[in-house]
Amino acid sequence: MLMWFIYAGILVYMELVFHIGSFGPTGGNPVFLLGLISLIAAVQAFISGSVSKKAEKIAVGVMLGAEYVLFLAQTVYYHIFAQPLLLTAAALGGADALTNYWRDALLGLWQVTPIHLMLLLPLVLIIVLRKKKILRRVVLRQIQKLRLVLVMVVSLAFCICCIMIGNTVEAEFAQDYSEYYDPLTVMENMGVLTVAQRDVFYVAQSLIDKIEFGGGDAQPSNPESSAGIPEIPTPSSDGLSSGNLEGGEEPSEEHSQGSEENNENPEPVLDTSPYRWNIDAEKLTSLSQGSKEKKWLADYINGLASTNRNEYTGMFEGYNLIFLTAEGFSTYAIREDLTPTLYKMVNSSFVFPNYYVPIWSTSTSDGEYVNCSGLIPDGQFSMRKSADINMAYTLPRFFAQQGVYSWAFHNNSLSYYDRHRTHPNLGYDFNAIKLGNLSEAEWGSHIFEVEHPNAWPASDYEMMLSTVPKYVNEDRFHVYYMTVSGHMNYNFAGNRMSSWNKDAVAGLDMSENARAYIACNIELDKAMQSLLEQLEAAGKLENTVICLSADHYPYGMSEEQYEELAGKDLSQGMDLYRNSLILWNAAMEEPVVVDKACCSVDLVPTLLNLFGFHYDSRMYAGRDIFSTEEGLVIFKDKSFVSDTVCYNKKTKETIWLKDLTEEEKDAYLSAKKQDVTNRYLFSAYILRNNYYDIVAQSLVP
Repeated sequence: MLMWFIYAGILVYMELVFHIGSFGPTGGNPVFLLGLISLIAAVQAFISGSVSKKAEKIAVGVMLGAEYVLFLAQTVYYHIFAQPLLLTAAALGGADALTNYWRDALLGLWQVTPIHLMLLLPLVLIIVLRKKKILRRVVLRQIQKLRLVLVMVVSLAFCICCIMIGNTVEAEFAQDYSEYYDPLTVMENMGVLTVAQRDVFYVAQSLIDKIEFGGGDAQPSNPESSAGIPEIPTPSSDGLSSGNLEGGEEPSEEHSQGSEENNENPEPVLDTSPYRWNIDAEKLTSLSQGSKEKKWLADYINGLASTNRNEYTGMFEGYNLIFLTAEGFSTYAIREDLTPTLYKMVNSSFVFPNYYVPIWSTSTSDGEYVNCSGLIPDGQFSMRKSADINMAYTLPRFFAQQGVYSWAFHNNSLSYYDRHRTHPNLGYDFNAIKLGNLSEAEWGSHIFEVEHPNAWPASDYEMMLSTVPKYVNEDRFHVYYMTVSGHMNYNFAGNRMSSWNKDAVAGLDMSENARAYIACNIELDKAMQSLLEQLEAAGKLENTVICLSADHYPYGMSEEQYEELAGKDLSQGMDLYRNSLILWNAAMEEPVVVDKACCSVDLVPTLLNLFGFHYDSRMYAGRDIFSTEEGLVIFKDKSFVSDTVCYNKKTKETIWLKDLTEEEKDAYLSAKKQDVTNRYLFSAYILRNNYYDIVAQSLVP
């Protein structure tokens, strides 16, 4: 059993080095991890003690080398992206990462040199001990092999029991591991090996599902398609929507015509009917049989209350929409002197002082997914997964109902994050400045030219100069931009946008990191200025709405660096994720301040309401910000902020924003935690089960 102790000791050592080096001396729940380490060590000892002398040397080298590479890769990736590196990320994004992030990887490797050397120590020590013949090869006898097999069985049973018992008693560690998998929380509390094991099993199960059931029936990639969406009701003579609604009452004669005795010119009655399609509940349930997840969705949707129309419904009906996801954008990049256009847009039209942008497991891609779908990501690469299902209820699909074409532009490569597949499936005609790994013959027509296509990061300003003329003279348009100028790293040597605007920030009494961050966002400000100027020149400025939200806060900064940029402490509540939302129209004379807690998952239903589209609010995890429903911001670890409370699941900190009795607080927290869980499950099950397709089949004509 000597080798079992050695292998187990090496794994425990590596877990401790990684944990302390990445998270500091924090606590965790290592019970499952210890069982997993026991299992892995037994397998390793069995292999090394059962093969020939030559094969044993190779096996030991491969096993220890693989462990070293695993822990080093996780260390570097975490210190760059503040997230675990999952197998799907390595497989799907490996080539992309080498192309765009090799500088970041080298810098990250340099920054973790002490951890790197400590992780390498066991491998070096084993080699030295083997060379000096202090540690000799162990050849296992049959009884020893049987003992190791028994250790494997007991260890495996122990791991399974840990999760089963944890789920039975609804322990947080078990929920984080299984139903509501959060890789970062699992890695911090349960170790690198637990994430690796969970990841391998997830990928294996996905492959099995594909073999057994095949791929889903994807929504056609025609940008003009609006299949699966009911027709928008025609307004009736009293100004209230009629048509395909469920659960709303017809207005009374008194309300629709007014009182002739007291009011010859009655005020129009505000339509507060529910945003709800006529879905055949029985058919939805019938089509959902045979699957626990689909059955849950049918019950949830059928029992969910809808949000209602409100005073802002249809405010921008018939307008154009330009929707931007801004890379690494933050409130603290905005300065009246250096980014005047962004400053103007953030502080006029609609103003949202309690807007948040949570960070998700696949930072930018998941941030885009939230912005464009109104759903919470499921694990990693939810946008990529969405390419293979029906995404009928996105903004372009609604605009297509009115004959409006939708473009999408990105100043990076077409193939990065598979956007050439995902964005057409959302309903966009997707274009970029480089092909990536795609053929020019097939995809060359989707390239737009900029002056510096190989700059890293590329210029948002150059993107606007090149793309706005493509659509600005159309009668109506919907356009989506994914910017890149604000991308890390934030320094003047490795960030082209920062170096271009270095002189503008030279007078700031700040670190290079903070100055470089503001400098690269000056390029975004130039882009927005150019956009407004081109819209105004074409006579389209006043009938165009611009919505801009971040994909995530600039996690390329440490918390200390980010607080320097902010000029204040960001450790209270969820202040790290506070951000600015631009929802701007030139014709609005006075700003409208919206104090409600809100976030990026609310954008799609909010825009659908503002543009007067007939949608069903039950199809999204987010809610219309202007609805009467209480605001709710959900974070990936199931922390949340509402108009009543700020709850940090990790620290257990609870900050009450309203006065409640202790009994009311307990009831409120319990209900809100369940709401958060439901929205998580709703989003995950929609994605996993291609459920919008089932909803479309259940609509009553």
